[in-house]
Amino acid sequence: MSRTSTPNTFHPFESRLGRSVSIDQAAQLLHVSRRTIYNRIKDGRLNTMRTAGGSRRVLVESLHALGFMPSIYPP
Repeated sequence: MSRTSTPNTFHPFESRLGRSVSIDQAAQLLHVSRRTIYNRIKDGRLNTMRTAGGSRRVLVESLHALGFMPSIYPP
């Protein structure tokens, strides 16, 4: 049985977030308003993707670049 190695940045609770989060979730995680999230997207400080339905989602890796750290003890 082979195991794949995980990057050193892996955190056990991070897997709950997935690859991307909604605009609302990003605002909650960074403790800012939705408007701030949109401004940071416009400024290029947050990276996004579009879903098949056209919704915009924020990539979790760009949240890390702005200082988001997963909680060790989630609520």
